[in-house]
Amino acid sequence: MQTKVVKIDSANIDDAAMKEACDLIRAGELVAFPTETVYGLGADALHPEASKKIYAAKGRPSDNPLIVHISKFEDLVSIAREVPPQAKKLADAFWPGPLTMIVWKNDRVPYETTGGMDTVAIRMPKHPVALRLIEGSGCLIAAPSANTSGKPSPTEASHVALDMDGRIPMILDGGPVGIGIESTIVDLSESTPMILRPGYITQEMLQEVLGEKVCMDPGIIASDSTRKPKAPGMKYKHYAPKADLVLVEGETDKVVARINELVREKQQLGQKVGVIATDETFLRYEADHVVSIGAREDEDAIARHLYKILREFDDWNVDAIYSESFATPRIGQAIMNRLLKAAGHQVIPV
Repeated sequence: MQTKVVKIDSANIDDAAMKEACDLIRAGELVAFPTETVYGLGADALHPEASKKIYAAKGRPSDNPLIVHISKFEDLVSIAREVPPQAKKLADAFWPGPLTMIVWKNDRVPYETTGGMDTVAIRMPKHPVALRLIEGSGCLIAAPSANTSGKPSPTEASHVALDMDGRIPMILDGGPVGIGIESTIVDLSESTPMILRPGYITQEMLQEVLGEKVCMDPGIIASDSTRKPKAPGMKYKHYAPKADLVLVEGETDKVVARINELVREKQQLGQKVGVIATDETFLRYEADHVVSIGAREDEDAIARHLYKILREFDDWNVDAIYSESFATPRIGQAIMNRLLKAAGHQVIPV
């Protein structure tokens, strides 16, 4: 299969290119497209065979549910067995935007889309290309991140092409994404709302809108491979570069000293080592490749750069990567969740 990459201007969307993409979606084929979070790999969410193609292209475990992307709240109503009272409040506050809600599904949604679950994850993306694709195709679009399963999510079309060239018919290249980490996922299928994946929309923001407690799933930080995943990214190692990644956590001076010790040990074994630093610590490391993820006070930049940096280490063929931890105040939990998944929960406290 030849993969066609089409440049598309979000501010002036080419009708012919969009028609071609919409026709592919309607025909049960796959199209990668930009959202405000990461690039998605889209197919008709209500077409079982189309969803199967997503799993095949990604090499994704079949019990890892897909997120259904919609363009209006009525689409949620059309596929939910019941609409929780919190859903409309959250939609009014955060849709379109980086928030996914889990509700009980009705029979319109095939189990091939939900990973065998009786619940369905739904979000309305805040990106003109994504919304035009949903509206123009007339389909609800199932779309996980457009990468090989387990690898860092794509924040540029070139990342998609690296993983998906020859596997899918089309990539819509809308340039770099804005946020850089996946949406917050909140489960509304139980009596108390629960965050299953942290993101740009924080626990405090959700609680302020709902006026009630929103719990945090313990699996966000701890690893539990025995649980059936209710949302993407809960069970399997995700976002991982090829090299072994280890986080070092603690007071900054101790972290820098310990990482440099670990780097020297690896280098004495003839290994090439990478370090994920910040603007504040970048010049203090002695590794083969040191990359700053941004200034600590600029959380948005850290989130936006994370996956691109993990992919850069693949390009450099490093043997090991050490990273500082990022306990930043607003979306630090979301950043650490992605890093912990990428590291397989390997953390060295100092």
